[in-house]
Amino acid sequence: MISAIILAAGESKRMGQQKLLMPWGKVAVIQHVVSVFAEADVDEIVVVTGSHREEVEANLSQLKKDYPVRSVFNEDFATGDMLSSIQCGLRALTPKPEDAALIALGDQPQVREGSVRRVCKTFEETGSPLVVPSYQMRRGHPWLVEESLWDAILAVRNPQTPRDFLNARADQIKYVEVDDEGILADLDTPEQYRAHER
Repeated sequence: MISAIILAAGESKRMGQQKLLMPWGKVAVIQHVVSVFAEADVDEIVVVTGSHREEVEANLSQLKKDYPVRSVFNEDFATGDMLSSIQCGLRALTPKPEDAALIALGDQPQVREGSVRRVCKTFEETGSPLVVPSYQMRRGHPWLVEESLWDAILAVRNPQTPRDFLNARADQIKYVEVDDEGILADLDTPEQYRAHER
């Protein structure tokens, strides 16, 4: 079983409003991101909420009838710490030995369904405990971590970051080259949003 942990707890300070609730086509950004992972046949989707929790969760509730999505609240969201949201999401999962989790960003609506599928397929075919998508030699999201390494992530403490976790296990990473610049792009500023808006 492969779960997706979508990090959606940030305060969107540089955007000036909650970016996950901004329009992306006919839906909100967070709704589109969830739909991409659902359409990639991920078994379970856990959205880690924080800032604007009520509004974000109200958007998610509209998807529950169609998608295997639920939310968990990160009480430490105000620290702006991605690590705490990853750990919150992992704790919300019920692990089995064959499980893995995709670590995804809620502000990456450009990521393609095919890229998500390629990461999952690579895990299933190789059994690598870490699978990371790469575009032009730059790694992005979503990256996958096998259940055997969840405790190691849960043990990470500030000032260490998820990047430090990955760097320390460089020899365990299986990189997947994708033709998808969306794995690198997120929406932090109004300029970035306007450049990618659908």
